[in-house]
Amino acid sequence: MTQQQHRTAIIDVGGGFRDVFGAGVLDRCLEDGIEFDHCYGVSAGSANLTSFIARQHGRNHKFYTEYAFRKEYAGIEPFIKYHNFANLDYVYTTLSNHDGEYPVDYETFEKNPTGFTVVACNADDGSTKYFDKSRIHYDDFDIMKASSAVPVACAPYVVDGVPYYDGGIADPVPVKKALEDGYDRIVLILTRQVDIPREQHHDVAPARILSRHHPQAGERLLNRYKTYNDAVEYAQKLEQEGTVLILAPDDLCGLSTLSKSFEGLEQMYRKGYAAADRIKPFLEN
Repeated sequence: MTQQQHRTAIIDVGGGFRDVFGAGVLDRCLEDGIEFDHCYGVSAGSANLTSFIARQHGRNHKFYTEYAFRKEYAGIEPFIKYHNFANLDYVYTTLSNHDGEYPVDYETFEKNPTGFTVVACNADDGSTKYFDKSRIHYDDFDIMKASSAVPVACAPYVVDGVPYYDGGIADPVPVKKALEDGYDRIVLILTRQVDIPREQHHDVAPARILSRHHPQAGERLLNRYKTYNDAVEYAQKLEQEGTVLILAPDDLCGLSTLSKSFEGLEQMYRKGYAAADRIKPFLEN
């Protein structure tokens, strides 16, 4: 009897600077020669996975631990200039285009047969948008900007005439999407402790501000805590059945979505790198 051929996927849920954890996981995968049939990226997770699909080991680490400390990358100055705390154009265009300081290896990215889905939230109606790899072009990483536009901290990012916000307020943990697409071995990268539920109170004030112009997106943000917690609980059930492997940090190392320290970033990266030990046995089972 031949061994069943599984269809594999990896999900990186993002989480701003906390997702240096995911960068560690993915660098270890590159070192170990681990590939997936499909990648699902939410917010910063979409950037991590772009480098992974392009097979650029260490690229994400450099963005988190070096470029992120530049005033152009994130902070009050880009917020005043561009209404974006995180300067998405600097990250995904200035640095990442072919003539940038650390360009995406687009030729490798394009040739890699791995599928790619990037999650965003339609700012106008609050619906979930699943962009596929075909919407990524040479020097055009707009869908990553859309997926990473944190509400209130960033203005919505317009793609093909539609404004989008961070995918984390629409489908923050797209495990059901991966299952619906036919994948039966799913590695899930979380950037919060798996046993600590997300709380609503952090989203109440931003949701109120967001609702002034985008009420449906504001409603999604207000209820993100429940969407997230329900999805993680579902993933934990699937983990018991052997379909999902959850990788999550045991400590946030002082990091949050928009705050960081060099020491915390390095510690979190190492946590992700070490956690990836579990991937190969899981996929081979």
